[in-house]
Amino acid sequence: MSQAGTARLPGGWLLAGVVSVIGMSLLAAATGPAGLPPGRVLRALLDALPAVSVDSGLGERELAILWEVRLPRVVLGLLVGSSLATAGAAYQGVFRNPLADPYLLGVAAGAGLGATFAIVAGHRPILPLAAFVGGAVAVILTYLLGRGLGDRTVTGLILAGVAVASFFAAWQTYLQQRHDDTLREVYAWILGRLSTSGWREVLLVAPYVAVSIVTIVLHRRLLDVLSVGDSEAAGLGLSVGRVRLAVVAAATLGTASAVAVSGLIGFVGIIVPHTVRLAAGASYRRVVPLSVLFGGSFLVAADLAARSLLAPAELPIGVVTAFLGAPFFLAVLRTSRRVR
Repeated sequence: MSQAGTARLPGGWLLAGVVSVIGMSLLAAATGPAGLPPGRVLRALLDALPAVSVDSGLGERELAILWEVRLPRVVLGLLVGSSLATAGAAYQGVFRNPLADPYLLGVAAGAGLGATFAIVAGHRPILPLAAFVGGAVAVILTYLLGRGLGDRTVTGLILAGVAVASFFAAWQTYLQQRHDDTLREVYAWILGRLSTSGWREVLLVAPYVAVSIVTIVLHRRLLDVLSVGDSEAAGLGLSVGRVRLAVVAAATLGTASAVAVSGLIGFVGIIVPHTVRLAAGASYRRVVPLSVLFGGSFLVAADLAARSLLAPAELPIGVVTAFLGAPFFLAVLRTSRRVR
């Protein structure tokens, strides 16, 4: 079998991804203080389709809970999870490192500083915008710093990201110490959450996530070319600098928009792409589209655990993903060392 043939996305894995998204979405939409039978939830969704009329059996109150509380949170989880997992896969392809994550170039530190500014200044309604701008500015500074130092290699970009992240984190710590009355709110945001007020957050983030994911999916074949090395890729006629800039920009856009509405949710960008790589193959023609599907279903599952384990209290979703991600990260490190 040719390499192109082995890199094609298998129908079985694609079907498994779609089933995981639908299954987790139905379970999450049905689970909560007011239990909704999954079968009735499914009928209610079908009834919303054009030219389909199905009696869901749900009352007005239950339908309001489903459409105004549960589904916005589920859809937001799908968008954020898909965005972080796809961005993680993109960064891993661009930097040729399976342990790279969406926050590698300072997005987390920049978003954290922007969110802290908004909270300290008392402008909480603009917190998503502040976090988005902070994350984007951090990555732009990282890219400019990497180029300004005359080092256009992957290593130079990563080192610039470390420097920028440290600088932004220092400013955030300074602000928190000067305004310690806001510590609780800042840390609640940093730990991550999927709280929604209707469909506002979904409509806010969806266009950016769509642009990010579509761009990365269209570049998935080029990520396979980059995996052979910059010199070899350039020898094959690939404009390495342009491809890297386009993919990093798209991944940063998706990450910054996700962080803006969910806070900092770690490990999704490592767990999902690496698991897909181990199970379905290393080609980014497989890793990227499957990360879109399994990333969304993974975060919906993590959010379901976050609001169910200590009900009626709710765990920060970042705590749940960290409990899953930290052991996984150590296992990946151990595996990588054995491969070497």
